[in-house]
Amino acid sequence: MRAVVSSCAGPLCAAARSVIPSIWRGKYFSSGNEPAENNPVTPMLRHLMYKIKSTGPITVAEYMKEVLTNPAKLLGIWFISEWMATGRSVAFQLVELGPGRGTLVGDILRVFSQLGSVLKNCDISIHLVEKTPQGWREVFVDVDPEVSDKLRFVLAPCATPAAAFIQHDETRDHVEVCPDAGVIIQELSQRIALTGGAALIADYGHDGTKTDTFRGFCGHKLHDVLIAPGTADLTADVDFSYLRRMAQGKVASLGPIKQQTFFKNMGIDVRLKVLLDKSDEPLMRQQLLHGYDMLMNPEKMGERFNFFALLPHQRLHGGRHQMNACQSKTSAFPVAGFSELAWQ
Repeated sequence: MRAVVSSCAGPLCAAARSVIPSIWRGKYFSSGNEPAENNPVTPMLRHLMYKIKSTGPITVAEYMKEVLTNPAKLLGIWFISEWMATGRSVAFQLVELGPGRGTLVGDILRVFSQLGSVLKNCDISIHLVEKTPQGWREVFVDVDPEVSDKLRFVLAPCATPAAAFIQHDETRDHVEVCPDAGVIIQELSQRIALTGGAALIADYGHDGTKTDTFRGFCGHKLHDVLIAPGTADLTADVDFSYLRRMAQGKVASLGPIKQQTFFKNMGIDVRLKVLLDKSDEPLMRQQLLHGYDMLMNPEKMGERFNFFALLPHQRLHGGRHQMNACQSKTSAFPVAGFSELAWQ
């Protein structure tokens, strides 16, 4: 993808900046009206502006990779790994030796507070594609020519490879596609089909119905995705219909189903009752009930997280590929979580 984009960087840079500012205004995107004081110039912003001015607008996928896997973040993870390996001391010193104003160590310290999102991100980035009168056009990130030290969205002047992932019968005007996730699902499907096993995927997501889920979080609050890059976590919901399509029929798929339903089928209510009956401490009982509410409440994680599974076809058909009328069909065991468990 990067090679294709850079090969047409010249015309893309000239046309996109002067002619095609993006009209994409998803509810989690940049509004474009933030005052200058709300857009601090971070080292990552300077890096991105230099990169874009040198080579032209970049895809949203490349923007996410730069922001989420910049070397400073990887260095931060290295230091935390060493800290854990040496006993997790309560107090430690992080010292940067060399010229400058401590910018690198500042980036590393920010990683410490964002470690959870860095480790779970896995570098799965999305491409944003918008329907226009000229066809599907990808959304890029560019430097705003009218405001210093600010980024903006623009539309590519011509079709890009990301448009190939759009279904011919797509009804949405804005689509988020993730080729990286498709490659992972194809690899998983091939392995499961050949050697058995199963894959269980849990994440925020939808079944091909949502648009504009690309968003940023900073301090557990929604954050403009183009403001102060490098200080917030960027994420987007999983399109499970795309994952199902990428399995290419090599394996069976189940879901997505809501986390609330999955855990209920797994017997979370019975488990909670057992734990409460065994606990005599009011604080422990309160923590159990709080954790249950967080997992199951539709307004919290109960309906926000979804579960999706990949299984060998024979797993759902009693272990037999083909049977004739004279053969008795072997009954398949229900798949835990996707059907209610029978407690005996």
